[in-house]
Amino acid sequence: MQTSRLREQAGAATFTILLGAFDRHNFGDLLLAHVVRRMVGQRGPGDRLCYAGLAERDLRRLGGHRVHALARLTATVGDAAVDVIHVGGEILTCSPWEAAVMLLPPAQAGAVVARLDSRPRERTAWARQQLGVPDLVPYLLPASLFANLRRVIVHAAGGIDLGSVEPGMRAEVVAKLGAATSVGVRDRQTRSVLAANGIDCRLEPDPAVLVAELFGDRIRRRAGHGECARIGPAFPGGYLAVQCSADFGDDATLSQLASQLECVARDRHLGVVLFRAGAAPWHDDLACYQRLAARLRGAPVAIFGSLDLWDICALIAHSQGFIGSSLHGAIVAGAFALPRLGLLRPAQLPGASKQVAFAAAWGAAGAPAAVPVETLAAGMDTVLAIPSAQRRDLAREWAAACRAAFRLVQGC
Repeated sequence: MQTSRLREQAGAATFTILLGAFDRHNFGDLLLAHVVRRMVGQRGPGDRLCYAGLAERDLRRLGGHRVHALARLTATVGDAAVDVIHVGGEILTCSPWEAAVMLLPPAQAGAVVARLDSRPRERTAWARQQLGVPDLVPYLLPASLFANLRRVIVHAAGGIDLGSVEPGMRAEVVAKLGAATSVGVRDRQTRSVLAANGIDCRLEPDPAVLVAELFGDRIRRRAGHGECARIGPAFPGGYLAVQCSADFGDDATLSQLASQLECVARDRHLGVVLFRAGAAPWHDDLACYQRLAARLRGAPVAIFGSLDLWDICALIAHSQGFIGSSLHGAIVAGAFALPRLGLLRPAQLPGASKQVAFAAAWGAAGAPAAVPVETLAAGMDTVLAIPSAQRRDLAREWAAACRAAFRLVQGC
């Protein structure tokens, strides 16, 4: 239905295709599509804008978009002129296997992983068949896909593990970025690897830093409705918005996390609200949150059930601070000038953390960007001691740098 409607619109139109991993439920990717759409602005009267990923999806009920499968857009667009804008995210190191599994219904993903995870060749072949593209880096535009491609823009892409991926995958990233009109990355670590491979690119903030500036009013209104409206009265002293991926799900880590959260919350008479920043496979696990909540006996706790993008934004924006492993959870908190602290996964080194890499490029207002679970309470002591004026200044710096990056791209 949606593909045939686009075909009818094609004619002599110019298509602007926003491309990203917003074809599955991940808070940051869903948000990036909205921010970049606003920054792209109004198109000409004959222009058409659509959202593309690797799968046909309709995530509007969760605050996302109706998404077209990239592999099917070629016939739809035909000879129309095409601009492709990659909206960002950690797309430079997302393999076909990872992409395909994360696009599965959660109930199916476990069985597929159990069957194929230890068989690299078979799992790659399965993933390529699932996605309908042969690429090793499928969220970067495949070469020669469109007959009349005018521009390829890559906004604030992430790829902190690019130096350690298999050579064929890295070579594909280099080839695709080398053919792009404009390339921006969001951290120095990614930029350094690309520079060593002959790719010159800009350093630019993740577009989500503009969330408060662009959508602040919408988010404030959202706080008065639905599940968000019930959270405030339930925690009259305020609450911490807390998130962790399924990587934190072993018993020892959950017990330690509960103990640390209790220290922070009890001393400040705060509640703890646990929320999911992603419901796709390999993201956040509701059962893990239920086990964590059962261990939080020394602080008021609630599990926030909504997966709506704007509900999650409102929950963070009206909190007393964010703690979690989600980079975009931390960025949204920072954009609203709130205290924030990243969590390192068990045994994760700081150099493998997107939060650490982002803060190294764009600042963290004098606070640690991410800490191991066992030092969470001490880390929050430091974060909460930072003057609010300092956090506001950093949020303004982020937004100004991001707007400047968009202006540069518009001149390409």
